[in-house]
Amino acid sequence: MKTAKTLKENIGITSETGTLRKLLIHSPDRGLGKVVPSKAQDWLFEDIVHLDTMRREEYDYYVKVLLYFLDPEKVKGKLKDIDSDESRSFYIPGSKDYFNSDKVIDFQKLLADILTDPTTRSNLTAAICGIEKCTYLTQQKLHEYDPIELATIFISGSLSDKKMLFAPLPNLIFMRDIGIVINDHILLNKPAKSARTRESILAQTVFFQHPMFEKYRDKIIEIPENERHFLLPDDEKASDFQRCTLEGGDIMMVAPKHLLIGCSERTSIFAAQQVMKILFEKNVVDTITIIKIPKKRDFMHIDTIFTQVKKNIWVLLSSLARTGDEAKKKDVLHFFAQKKEDQEFKILQFFKGLENKPIEIDNLEDLLTDISRNDLGCDEEVTFIYSGNREFPFGEREQWTDSCNLLAIKDGVVIGYDRNDKTLEAFRDKGFRIIAAKTLLEAFENGSLTPDTLTNTFITLPSAELSRARGGSHCMSMPLLRD
Repeated sequence: MKTAKTLKENIGITSETGTLRKLLIHSPDRGLGKVVPSKAQDWLFEDIVHLDTMRREEYDYYVKVLLYFLDPEKVKGKLKDIDSDESRSFYIPGSKDYFNSDKVIDFQKLLADILTDPTTRSNLTAAICGIEKCTYLTQQKLHEYDPIELATIFISGSLSDKKMLFAPLPNLIFMRDIGIVINDHILLNKPAKSARTRESILAQTVFFQHPMFEKYRDKIIEIPENERHFLLPDDEKASDFQRCTLEGGDIMMVAPKHLLIGCSERTSIFAAQQVMKILFEKNVVDTITIIKIPKKRDFMHIDTIFTQVKKNIWVLLSSLARTGDEAKKKDVLHFFAQKKEDQEFKILQFFKGLENKPIEIDNLEDLLTDISRNDLGCDEEVTFIYSGNREFPFGEREQWTDSCNLLAIKDGVVIGYDRNDKTLEAFRDKGFRIIAAKTLLEAFENGSLTPDTLTNTFITLPSAELSRARGGSHCMSMPLLRD
């Protein structure tokens, strides 16, 4: 049994479904309310969202559920007071009523912590003002703000709710993408889109400067650029074999020595190759499976097309699984709408010491079955739950709204969106209890259910606004510690 002190200090991820003990999140901030239609796609949003609804009626449930499982003393018996507070101070880092958990940790709090150090504050302010092309006077003005407000400005791009200094970081709610824990190492990302450059700088500074990660500083991995990247012609810099981009949604630590890397719209083949070389050299893992998926906005990362629910259960998009050819024949219009190059899907598995002799795996189901049986030692039948319950056109419709993007709080207990009706129907068919976050929290409060005894459960979050941001519960978390 881990002590509270051990939990606070340690990080370690060896699976996707071990009981979650500590994670990073970021609650929707005022910057999300600044996204304008003309810049939405540049800032990687499909639409503008209603911030207050996203916070109060959706994301706040996510926080309360996580706290009830990971740090129940912060919420148990307090929900009425929390919900009746119009200011939402419980959720806002730096406010007097902030939940301030060391298990469910808001990235903004860590950023504010390190900004109390004058050197860190000065260096980070200069770096951000440099990339955002701020004036020298603006840079000097920022030094006048306290660390809590400065952290908010760096993330939201705005002074209070009025003046914007630079673009917001609306994608920071998707914490998975800034980095990933692989065993006891931390792999930092290299974002594919310029809209996320500031996120990367903030993440680097937090992981290298915050005391929480002090004993892991020699285990932080940054992916090197092509050493001659600055000499490459612009058209070659964009090549998948030259550019070095990687995001956490394309990385899954599925077993103690087995890592999955997706090569997607956001993660390049070159970056995957660099990660494999570093991890094998450091003996962090001994098996790396690279999953090349079509470079399409609706796929984006591998965690948008599959995630693990339980040791022996996975949810996935059937058109990319073993039944893919049959599904495409039924969906003739969808099949012919795709360009030939967009249909490319390939799985290669590499082993330490045999990097030049990868094996090719035909389909996702074979790969995931092998992980469950051989990596995780599961004796039970391996089961697949399909997006949209394999009914046309609901598979693709619900995958777009994150039916495959689920966060396992523990083996068999996952959080996802309430709007994917056909996928939820498929979960019911497999024996899962479907319960709304609000109903679950009420049951926890009255003692009719407890987090420890919950099994085979899909917890649904309200998702009208969250799903428009194009990321699910898996995206909205960066697990730091699992059993």
